[in-house]
Amino acid sequence: MKGREEIAQALAASGYIADADLATAISLMQLLRRPLLLEGEAGVGKTEVAKALAKVHATELIRLQCYEGLDQSAALYEWNYQRQLLAIQAHRGTDSIEDQLFSEKYLLERPLLAAIRRPRAPVLLIDEIDRADDEFEAFLLELLSDFQVSIPELGTISAVTVPHVVLTSNGTRELSDALRRRCLYQYVDYPDADREARIILARIVGAGPSLSVQIARMVEGVRKEELRKVPGVAETLDWAAALVGLDVRDLHNVPETVHETLICLLKTQEDRARVTREVTLRLLGRVA
Repeated sequence: MKGREEIAQALAASGYIADADLATAISLMQLLRRPLLLEGEAGVGKTEVAKALAKVHATELIRLQCYEGLDQSAALYEWNYQRQLLAIQAHRGTDSIEDQLFSEKYLLERPLLAAIRRPRAPVLLIDEIDRADDEFEAFLLELLSDFQVSIPELGTISAVTVPHVVLTSNGTRELSDALRRRCLYQYVDYPDADREARIILARIVGAGPSLSVQIARMVEGVRKEELRKVPGVAETLDWAAALVGLDVRDLHNVPETVHETLICLLKTQEDRARVTREVTLRLLGRVA
C-alpha cells in the first residue's frame, strides 16, 4: 500500500495532479479495498481519477456509464439469444442442447461481471451513478459489499480478484445511505489556480510555466462570473491547447485572441453574451 505522497507522485506521473485530500482518499481506498465515491460538479476531473489509477496500476479500465433506465442486462450480463436460437435449430428434435443453453458458452459479460472475473484486478469505473435509477443503485449493493453477483441460471459468482472501484456522481439526485456506507467518500472541487497551472503543464505540450499560470488565473476569474455552465478542467485544457496552437506566449499581448478563443470555455449562448470584451479585459487585468 502506497502512502499519500507516493500516490500523488504516481498520479502526477500519469498526468493527473491530485490534491492532498484526494491522494489520501485513494491511499485509504487501496488499504481498505473499499470503493471510492467521488462527488462534485461535472468537469472537475472525477472520471480522470479512474483513468489515472488504471495507468498507475498498469491494469485495464472497465467503464460502466450510467443512465436513466440502466438495467442488469446492460450492466452485468445477458444471454446470447441469437446463438441460443441457432443451437436450438441445429439440435432440433433432440434433448442434448437443453442443459447447455444457459451455460458459460452463451453468456455475454457486461462491465460489472467482467470486472470481477479478470485474473488481474482492473479499475472499475461506475460513472455518473446519480443518473441511474434507485433500483439499479440497490442492485449494486451486493457487488460493492461482497464482490459477488448472482445469476439465477449459474448461481453465485464470486470475484476472482477484487477490482479497484471508483464511482462518480454529479449530484443530480441524492444517493442512498446504503450506497454511501459501502464507499469511502471524497468531494472533488474545481482546482485552485496553482494546481490547475500544474495540470496544464502536465497535459499540454508547449505550455510553459508562465502561460500555464496566466491561463489558470484567467479561468479562475471566468468561473467567478455568473455563468450558466462553469467551465471544467477539460475546457481549460482545450483552451490551453488552442492558445499554444496559435503560438500565444503571453495573454496580455493578444487580448482579442483571448476573447475570441473563450469559446473553448463558454458553452452556452447566454454565457458567451455575458462575457463581453469588456469583461475579458477586466479579467485579464487581474491576471498578474
